[in-house]
Amino acid sequence: MIRKICRMSVLIGLLGGGGLGAAERPNVVFILADDLGYGELGCYGQSKIPTPNIDALASQGTRFTRHYSGAPVCAPARCVLMTGKHGGHAEIRGNRQAHLSFPEFKEGQHPISAEAVTMAEVFRDAGYATGAMGKWGLGPVGSTGDPNKQGFDLFFGYNCQAVAHSFFPRYLWHNDKQIEINKNPIPGRSKKPKGEVRLEDYQAENYAPYLMIDKAEEFIDENKEKPFFLYLAFIEPHVSIHPPQEAVDRFPTEWDNEPYRGQCGYIPHPRPRAGYAAMINDLDRYVGRVMKALEKTGVADNTLVVFTSDNGTTHPGNPSTHFHIGGCDAQFFNSTLDLKGYKGSVYEGGLRVPMIVRYPGKVAAGQTSDAPGYFADWFPTLCEATGLAGPEALDGESLWPVITGGEPKAERKPMVWVYPEYGGQVAVQMGDMKVLRRGLKTKSPGDWEVYDVVKDRGEQQNLAKERPEWIEKAKAILKQQMSENELFSVKVPGV
Repeated sequence: MIRKICRMSVLIGLLGGGGLGAAERPNVVFILADDLGYGELGCYGQSKIPTPNIDALASQGTRFTRHYSGAPVCAPARCVLMTGKHGGHAEIRGNRQAHLSFPEFKEGQHPISAEAVTMAEVFRDAGYATGAMGKWGLGPVGSTGDPNKQGFDLFFGYNCQAVAHSFFPRYLWHNDKQIEINKNPIPGRSKKPKGEVRLEDYQAENYAPYLMIDKAEEFIDENKEKPFFLYLAFIEPHVSIHPPQEAVDRFPTEWDNEPYRGQCGYIPHPRPRAGYAAMINDLDRYVGRVMKALEKTGVADNTLVVFTSDNGTTHPGNPSTHFHIGGCDAQFFNSTLDLKGYKGSVYEGGLRVPMIVRYPGKVAAGQTSDAPGYFADWFPTLCEATGLAGPEALDGESLWPVITGGEPKAERKPMVWVYPEYGGQVAVQMGDMKVLRRGLKTKSPGDWEVYDVVKDRGEQQNLAKERPEWIEKAKAILKQQMSENELFSVKVPGV
């Protein structure tokens, strides 16, 4: 810890952001949905699920149409976001369980190191109150990746992603303490091959997401007199489909003509379409509560609010059913619009995510931007927005000039994804062109693919034969931008 603090002190002034005084610095609320598809919000084209609060956020700010996660699954996406390092340099590049390398930990994912510098540390060291509610996934309590060791004064929620598969768990973490919330917890995985599927069989005393939004409101109220950074990593609409009865009842009974029996993992649900919609609608209500809390405390106009998702919609499961993993029905909701692929894929449907930014007086209201960006950009962006210094060696670039109305750069840094799971995948986006390769760790690796994602965002026309020069450019970038990582390795021929 001493080593990290010393290193951070050397960084002061290296990225200067305009020298804002402490009293002028805005609060930051960063809201991260879990597995929310590009087309699952009203302001992005969703017609069945009402999301009035998030739509209002978009009308009060700027909506981005070409924004990308840092990875197509949970933990590596969060690592890219928190550290500003893309998948070729990030310490965490997959959903690896901590006990595989550290058997002393019974839950949690592989931890980021003590040497890693997170955006939360920069905020904390600048005098911000820092809080995180929701899902962590970057290291167990007591490890080097413990959120309290990575810059957060307060953490409340799920440390472990696997535990977060149950929305009625036995406990949540409050910093390093387990707080029991259900005496009769509901496991995140079960099946009901036959018989009636009853919602009441999968409910317990306390629904964890409701407790986490309560804690978020408390944090805003308790820190209204000083700058704060609040990271809200909500767990909806990641399966299991598990919302309370009252939330499910908001949606038409005629939507569902068959129950989900757990045949694609997680838990059964009698009305899976209504249940999934309820999760997204609840997520929208949390956003509404956050905005009301900011208004009630008088800090709404001095708070930069960001809303996005960690990756695309849950992918298909058993090919014999229309259900996706956990009972999600992406076709019914048109969850990815015309995008190809889902969670776990470096196609657009796995990586392109909603992105909304609100900051009155700084960010134009009711605007839409097609400027490209991705999670690695948010560390330098928030540093510039708040006038704070940050590490020099970040892979992203600040989007703040674009967010505040400026023109996008004629040429930005390439956006890089290195993902060793789901067969092993890489992708590089250079301007309008995206080059990818999949199946790198399988017996039959796929060929290189090239797409113009502006003219063909659905990635239907592979230009690899017509534009082979883009493959060579991507290989050169990957050769330069892929560092060795023994735990999360993927070999790319020719790189």
